[in-house]
Amino acid sequence: MSFDAALAAAADEVGAALDDLLAAMPGDVGAAMRHAAAGGKRLRAFLVLEGARLHGIDPGRAIWPAMAIEAMHAYSLVHDDLPAMDDDDLRRGLPTVHVKWDEATAILAGDALQALAFECAAHPEAGGTETRAALALSLAQAAGARGMVLGQALDIAAETAVAPLTIDQITALQAGKTGALFEWSATAGARMAGADMAPLADYARAFGLAFQIADDILDVEGDEADTGKRVQKDGAAGKATFVSLLGLEPARTRAAELAEAACAALAPYGDAAENLREAARFAISRRS
Repeated sequence: MSFDAALAAAADEVGAALDDLLAAMPGDVGAAMRHAAAGGKRLRAFLVLEGARLHGIDPGRAIWPAMAIEAMHAYSLVHDDLPAMDDDDLRRGLPTVHVKWDEATAILAGDALQALAFECAAHPEAGGTETRAALALSLAQAAGARGMVLGQALDIAAETAVAPLTIDQITALQAGKTGALFEWSATAGARMAGADMAPLADYARAFGLAFQIADDILDVEGDEADTGKRVQKDGAAGKATFVSLLGLEPARTRAAELAEAACAALAPYGDAAENLREAARFAISRRS
Protein backbone atom coordinates (compact mmCIF):
# COMPACT_ATOMS: atom_id res chain seq x y z
CA MET A 1 0.00 0.00 0.00
CA SER A 2 1.34 3.46 -0.91
CA PHE A 3 2.02 6.04 1.78
CA ASP A 4 -0.96 8.18 0.80
CA ALA A 5 -3.28 5.19 0.88
CA ALA A 6 -1.82 3.93 4.16
CA LEU A 7 -2.15 7.35 5.81
CA ALA A 8 -5.75 7.70 4.63
CA ALA A 9 -6.59 4.18 5.79
CA ALA A 10 -5.07 4.82 9.20
CA ALA A 11 -6.99 8.08 9.54
CA ASP A 12 -10.24 6.36 8.62
CA GLU A 13 -9.65 3.40 10.92
CA VAL A 14 -8.59 5.40 13.96
CA GLY A 15 -11.20 8.07 13.35
CA ALA A 16 -13.99 5.50 13.23
CA ALA A 17 -12.75 3.76 16.38
CA LEU A 18 -12.51 7.09 18.22
CA ASP A 19 -15.99 8.04 17.04
CA ASP A 20 -17.34 4.83 18.55
CA LEU A 21 -15.69 5.56 21.90
CA LEU A 22 -16.71 9.20 21.98
CA ALA A 23 -20.32 8.55 20.96
CA ALA A 24 -21.10 7.50 24.51
CA MET A 25 -19.73 10.71 26.09
CA PRO A 26 -22.68 12.81 27.32
CA GLY A 27 -23.53 16.48 27.36
CA ASP A 28 -21.62 19.50 26.16
CA VAL A 29 -18.31 18.01 27.30
CA GLY A 30 -18.91 14.94 25.15
CA ALA A 31 -19.87 17.09 22.17
CA ALA A 32 -16.76 19.22 22.67
CA MET A 33 -14.58 16.10 22.86
CA ARG A 34 -15.98 14.86 19.56
CA HIS A 35 -15.42 18.29 18.00
CA ALA A 36 -11.81 18.40 19.21
CA ALA A 37 -10.96 14.86 18.13
CA ALA A 38 -12.50 15.10 14.66
CA GLY A 39 -10.43 15.45 11.51
CA GLY A 40 -6.72 15.98 11.21
CA LYS A 41 -4.09 13.92 9.44
CA ARG A 42 -3.84 11.31 12.28
CA LEU A 43 -0.10 11.29 11.63
CA ARG A 44 0.76 10.24 15.18
CA ALA A 45 -1.68 7.34 14.99
CA PHE A 46 -0.18 6.40 11.64
CA LEU A 47 3.27 6.18 13.23
CA VAL A 48 1.86 3.90 15.92
CA LEU A 49 0.23 1.59 13.39
CA GLU A 50 3.27 1.47 11.10
CA GLY A 51 5.65 0.81 13.98
CA ALA A 52 3.36 -1.95 15.19
CA ARG A 53 3.21 -3.46 11.70
CA LEU A 54 7.01 -3.54 11.53
CA HIS A 55 7.03 -5.63 14.70
CA GLY A 56 4.19 -7.99 13.85
CA ILE A 57 1.72 -6.53 16.36
CA ASP A 58 -1.88 -7.43 15.62
CA PRO A 59 -3.81 -4.39 14.31
CA GLY A 60 -6.57 -5.09 16.85
CA ARG A 61 -4.05 -4.39 19.59
CA ALA A 62 -2.29 -1.50 17.87
CA ILE A 63 -5.50 0.49 17.42
CA TRP A 64 -5.59 1.19 21.17
CA PRO A 65 -2.30 3.10 21.48
CA ALA A 66 -3.17 4.74 18.15
CA MET A 67 -6.37 6.06 19.69
CA ALA A 68 -4.51 6.97 22.87
CA ILE A 69 -2.10 9.28 21.08
CA GLU A 70 -4.87 10.93 19.08
CA ALA A 71 -6.85 11.62 22.26
CA MET A 72 -3.74 13.02 23.96
CA HIS A 73 -2.94 15.18 20.95
CA ALA A 74 -6.52 16.47 20.80
CA TYR A 75 -6.40 17.40 24.49
CA SER A 76 -3.15 19.30 23.96
CA LEU A 77 -4.65 21.31 21.11
CA VAL A 78 -7.78 22.21 23.07
CA HIS A 79 -5.72 23.55 25.96
CA ASP A 80 -3.08 25.14 23.72
CA ASP A 81 -5.81 27.13 21.96
CA LEU A 82 -7.17 28.63 25.21
CA PRO A 83 -6.87 32.39 25.79
CA ALA A 84 -4.34 31.82 28.58
CA MET A 85 -2.13 29.89 26.16
CA ASP A 86 -2.02 30.68 22.41
CA ASP A 87 -5.49 32.25 22.25
CA ASP A 88 -6.48 30.74 18.90
CA ASP A 89 -9.99 30.87 17.47
CA LEU A 90 -9.52 28.48 14.54
CA ARG A 91 -8.38 24.84 14.44
CA ARG A 92 -8.67 22.47 11.47
CA GLY A 93 -10.80 25.10 9.75
CA LEU A 94 -13.37 25.14 12.57
CA PRO A 95 -13.92 27.29 15.67
CA THR A 96 -11.77 26.19 18.59
CA VAL A 97 -13.56 24.51 21.48
CA HIS A 98 -13.56 27.51 23.81
CA VAL A 99 -14.98 29.66 21.01
CA LYS A 100 -17.70 27.20 20.02
CA TRP A 101 -18.63 26.52 23.68
CA ASP A 102 -16.77 28.34 26.47
CA GLU A 103 -13.50 28.16 28.36
CA ALA A 104 -14.79 25.93 31.14
CA THR A 105 -16.15 23.39 28.67
CA ALA A 106 -12.87 23.47 26.75
CA ILE A 107 -10.85 22.82 29.89
CA LEU A 108 -13.10 19.94 30.92
CA ALA A 109 -13.14 18.46 27.41
CA GLY A 110 -9.34 18.57 27.32
CA ASP A 111 -9.16 16.94 30.75
CA ALA A 112 -11.53 14.20 29.59
CA LEU A 113 -9.56 13.57 26.41
CA GLN A 114 -6.36 13.21 28.42
CA ALA A 115 -8.08 10.69 30.69
CA LEU A 116 -9.37 8.85 27.62
CA ALA A 117 -5.81 8.64 26.29
CA PHE A 118 -4.73 6.67 29.35
CA GLU A 119 -7.89 4.56 29.20
CA CYS A 120 -6.95 3.54 25.66
CA ALA A 121 -3.28 2.95 26.44
CA ALA A 122 -4.25 0.68 29.36
CA HIS A 123 -7.13 -1.05 27.60
CA PRO A 124 -7.16 -4.85 28.05
CA GLU A 125 -7.25 -5.37 24.29
CA ALA A 126 -3.90 -3.58 23.91
CA GLY A 127 -2.02 -6.53 25.41
CA GLY A 128 -0.86 -8.06 28.65
CA THR A 129 -0.57 -6.26 31.95
CA GLU A 130 3.11 -5.39 31.56
CA THR A 131 2.61 -4.08 28.03
CA ARG A 132 -0.31 -1.88 29.02
CA ALA A 133 1.53 -0.56 32.06
CA ALA A 134 4.55 0.29 29.89
CA LEU A 135 2.39 2.10 27.35
CA ALA A 136 0.58 4.14 30.02
CA LEU A 137 3.76 4.97 31.96
CA SER A 138 5.68 6.07 28.89
CA LEU A 139 2.72 8.12 27.65
CA ALA A 140 2.54 9.93 30.99
CA GLN A 141 6.25 10.71 30.76
CA ALA A 142 6.00 11.92 27.16
CA ALA A 143 2.98 14.13 27.82
CA GLY A 144 3.90 15.51 31.24
CA ALA A 145 6.25 17.97 32.89
CA ARG A 146 9.35 16.32 31.40
CA GLY A 147 7.90 16.16 27.87
CA MET A 148 5.11 18.00 26.09
CA VAL A 149 4.03 20.15 29.04
CA LEU A 150 7.62 21.16 29.68
CA GLY A 151 7.91 22.27 26.06
CA GLN A 152 4.68 24.25 26.33
CA ALA A 153 5.88 25.93 29.54
CA LEU A 154 9.18 26.88 27.91
CA ASP A 155 7.28 28.25 24.92
CA ILE A 156 5.12 30.47 27.15
CA ALA A 157 8.12 31.67 29.14
CA ALA A 158 9.93 32.58 25.94
CA GLU A 159 7.20 35.07 25.02
CA THR A 160 8.24 37.38 27.87
CA ALA A 161 11.96 36.55 28.01
CA VAL A 162 14.35 39.50 27.75
CA ALA A 163 16.61 37.74 25.24
CA PRO A 164 15.32 35.64 22.32
CA LEU A 165 15.91 31.93 22.44
CA THR A 166 18.93 30.42 20.77
CA ILE A 167 18.72 27.59 18.24
CA ASP A 168 19.74 25.10 20.94
CA GLN A 169 17.03 26.39 23.25
CA ILE A 170 14.36 26.23 20.56
CA THR A 171 15.47 22.71 19.68
CA ALA A 172 15.14 21.64 23.33
CA LEU A 173 11.76 23.35 23.64
CA GLN A 174 10.37 21.64 20.55
CA ALA A 175 11.80 18.26 21.55
CA GLY A 176 9.27 18.42 24.37
CA LYS A 177 6.37 20.34 22.91
CA THR A 178 6.22 18.53 19.57
CA GLY A 179 8.78 15.76 19.60
CA ALA A 180 7.86 13.84 22.76
CA LEU A 181 4.51 12.61 21.46
CA PHE A 182 5.98 11.78 18.06
CA GLU A 183 8.65 9.68 19.77
CA TRP A 184 6.06 7.86 21.84
CA SER A 185 4.03 7.19 18.70
CA ALA A 186 6.90 5.85 16.65
CA THR A 187 8.21 3.58 19.41
CA ALA A 188 4.87 2.21 20.65
CA GLY A 189 4.97 -0.84 18.38
CA ALA A 190 8.51 -1.75 19.41
CA ARG A 191 7.54 -1.26 23.05
CA MET A 192 4.57 -3.61 22.62
CA ALA A 193 6.84 -6.21 21.01
CA GLY A 194 9.59 -5.89 23.61
CA ALA A 195 11.97 -4.97 20.79
CA ASP A 196 14.81 -2.45 20.50
CA MET A 197 13.26 1.01 20.32
CA ALA A 198 16.46 2.90 19.47
CA PRO A 199 16.10 3.04 15.65
CA LEU A 200 12.53 4.33 15.82
CA ALA A 201 13.42 6.74 18.62
CA ASP A 202 16.21 8.18 16.45
CA TYR A 203 13.77 8.38 13.55
CA ALA A 204 11.18 10.17 15.65
CA ARG A 205 13.55 12.75 17.08
CA ALA A 206 14.65 13.83 13.61
CA PHE A 207 11.07 13.55 12.31
CA GLY A 208 9.63 15.69 15.11
CA LEU A 209 12.14 18.50 14.64
CA ALA A 210 11.66 18.48 10.87
CA PHE A 211 7.89 18.60 11.41
CA GLN A 212 8.23 21.63 13.70
CA ILE A 213 10.47 23.51 11.30
CA ALA A 214 7.88 22.87 8.61
CA ASP A 215 5.25 24.32 10.96
CA ASP A 216 7.39 27.43 11.44
CA ILE A 217 7.67 27.77 7.66
CA LEU A 218 3.91 27.35 7.24
CA ASP A 219 3.31 30.11 9.79
CA VAL A 220 5.30 32.44 7.54
CA GLU A 221 4.16 31.44 4.07
CA GLY A 222 1.17 29.15 4.57
CA ASP A 223 -2.40 29.85 3.57
CA GLU A 224 -5.09 29.86 6.24
CA ALA A 225 -7.46 27.98 3.95
CA ASP A 226 -4.91 25.16 3.69
CA THR A 227 -3.59 25.12 7.24
CA GLY A 228 -7.01 25.40 8.89
CA LYS A 229 -5.55 27.76 11.51
CA ARG A 230 -4.31 31.31 11.77
CA VAL A 231 -0.92 32.00 10.18
CA GLN A 232 1.79 34.62 10.77
CA LYS A 233 1.04 34.54 14.50
CA ASP A 234 4.59 33.77 15.60
CA GLY A 235 6.04 36.81 13.88
CA ALA A 236 3.30 39.05 15.21
CA ALA A 237 3.99 37.78 18.74
CA GLY A 238 7.73 38.26 18.33
CA LYS A 239 8.45 34.60 18.92
CA ALA A 240 11.87 33.20 18.14
CA THR A 241 11.44 30.33 15.68
CA PHE A 242 13.69 28.31 13.41
CA VAL A 243 12.71 30.62 10.59
CA SER A 244 13.32 33.85 12.51
CA LEU A 245 16.77 32.70 13.61
CA LEU A 246 17.95 30.78 10.55
CA GLY A 247 16.05 32.48 7.74
CA LEU A 248 13.43 30.88 5.51
CA GLU A 249 15.65 29.00 3.06
CA PRO A 250 18.21 27.76 5.63
CA ALA A 251 15.31 26.53 7.75
CA ARG A 252 13.90 24.69 4.75
CA THR A 253 17.30 23.13 4.11
CA ARG A 254 17.60 22.07 7.75
CA ALA A 255 14.16 20.45 7.65
CA ALA A 256 15.16 18.48 4.55
CA GLU A 257 18.38 17.32 6.24
CA LEU A 258 16.43 16.15 9.28
CA ALA A 259 13.91 14.30 7.12
CA GLU A 260 16.75 12.42 5.44
CA ALA A 261 18.32 11.66 8.83
CA ALA A 262 14.98 10.22 9.92
CA CYS A 263 14.94 8.03 6.82
CA ALA A 264 18.50 6.86 7.45
CA ALA A 265 17.59 5.78 10.99
CA LEU A 266 15.19 3.22 9.49
CA ALA A 267 17.96 1.23 7.77
CA PRO A 268 17.53 -1.80 10.09
CA TYR A 269 13.99 -2.30 8.76
CA GLY A 270 14.85 -2.21 5.05
CA ASP A 271 12.05 -1.78 2.55
CA ALA A 272 9.41 -2.61 5.17
CA ALA A 273 9.79 0.91 6.58
CA GLU A 274 9.22 2.73 3.30
CA ASN A 275 5.92 4.23 4.47
CA LEU A 276 7.71 5.73 7.47
CA ARG A 277 10.32 7.22 5.16
CA GLU A 278 7.56 8.74 3.07
CA ALA A 279 5.99 10.09 6.26
CA ALA A 280 9.21 11.98 7.03
CA ARG A 281 9.22 13.49 3.55
CA PHE A 282 5.54 14.33 3.87
CA ALA A 283 6.19 16.10 7.18
CA ILE A 284 8.27 18.78 5.43
CA SER A 285 6.22 19.10 2.24
CA ARG A 286 2.70 19.33 3.72
CA ARG A 287 0.51 22.40 3.41
CA SER A 288 -1.31 21.96 6.71
